[in-house]
Amino acid sequence: MRSYREVLANSAVRNVLLLGVLVRIPFFAGSVLLALHVVQTLHGSYGQAGALSSIVTLCVAASGPWRGRMLDRFGLRRTILPSIVVGAVCWSIAPFVGYTALLVLAAVAGLFDIPIFTVVRQAVIAATSEQTRQPALALESVSVEMAFMVGPVLGIAAATAWSTTLTLFGMQMALVLAGVFVWVRNPPLRSDKAEVATVRRREWFRLEFIALCLGASVAIAVLAGSELTFVSAMREFGAQRWLGVVMAVWGFGSLVGGLVYGALHRSISTYVLLAGLGAVTIPMCFAVGPLSLGFTGLIAGALCAPTLVASVAQLSRIVPEGGRGEAIGWHGAAMTLGNGIGTSLCGVAIDAGGFPAGFAAASALGLGLGIGLASLVTVVQRIDRVGQQAGAR
Repeated sequence: MRSYREVLANSAVRNVLLLGVLVRIPFFAGSVLLALHVVQTLHGSYGQAGALSSIVTLCVAASGPWRGRMLDRFGLRRTILPSIVVGAVCWSIAPFVGYTALLVLAAVAGLFDIPIFTVVRQAVIAATSEQTRQPALALESVSVEMAFMVGPVLGIAAATAWSTTLTLFGMQMALVLAGVFVWVRNPPLRSDKAEVATVRRREWFRLEFIALCLGASVAIAVLAGSELTFVSAMREFGAQRWLGVVMAVWGFGSLVGGLVYGALHRSISTYVLLAGLGAVTIPMCFAVGPLSLGFTGLIAGALCAPTLVASVAQLSRIVPEGGRGEAIGWHGAAMTLGNGIGTSLCGVAIDAGGFPAGFAAASALGLGLGIGLASLVTVVQRIDRVGQQAGAR
């Protein structure tokens, strides 16, 4: 635990991690409440709820790179102030209107989404050294898991006690207030070194970075596809009431795996971990009931968080400090798109061959792309080394 004691002894890191949990809870709660509001209060279809969620997700993904670049160029306060204003206006109206107006207002708010994930990760990277960054990012990953577990439960409980209209309004206003809190706290997004100049995109947006974003996208695709397949498997077992427990075991494996990886004194390639994530997903294809699915899910979960932690840590090494805001924005957008890809791919596989085919598709995606990207990056690095040696001669 020495690594984590060193990280938590840093007050800047402690504050950022706590800030990350607080501001992400209303974010995750709001995502669930949108679908509930469409179906329960507006009496829309699940298709309409899905369309709204998809459009908002695409708008948030599109906002990531340009909002991140604004963080690099103008700093935190000038970047999130328009987000606070637009969010306050849109979400003070959206819960009280019909479906079409809600769709438009939610899309506009998504385009000006407060870049919470980018801000927190950039602040954690800025507050840590090369030696403490890996455990710090592991704790940041755990904070995301905690917010993801608390947010939807809190949102659903509130919607049960009150109307979805008031609950959606309250949660979105809480997210706006969280943005105000971030604006007031203004955590440093760069190290204490001398002034860091904004870096041109072409200096870091190269093959290695593109491969890293592709790897992160595939990792999320494996997780999103597996999440959908869990639902299919438990339905086939006739044990839907145990779905939450089995998925909690899977999430617990991820949490423990992230903490173990963060305590290691060396990093592991993102692509090796991605291939490993695909490999440990294979045993879930052969589950015969909730117990065996929970056990294999616990093992598979152990590489979920480490893969994502390694991806962000690698990004911090290959992207100069002056370009990390935009880079994390692109990285986040890739993960958001991976969520849709994984769900669609495994959904088709489940329709064709049941839950074993769904887990097999997720496994093949992670294993194949992990090995392929690892091979590609190795070849490119060797070519670069040969070129540098030739230039030196």
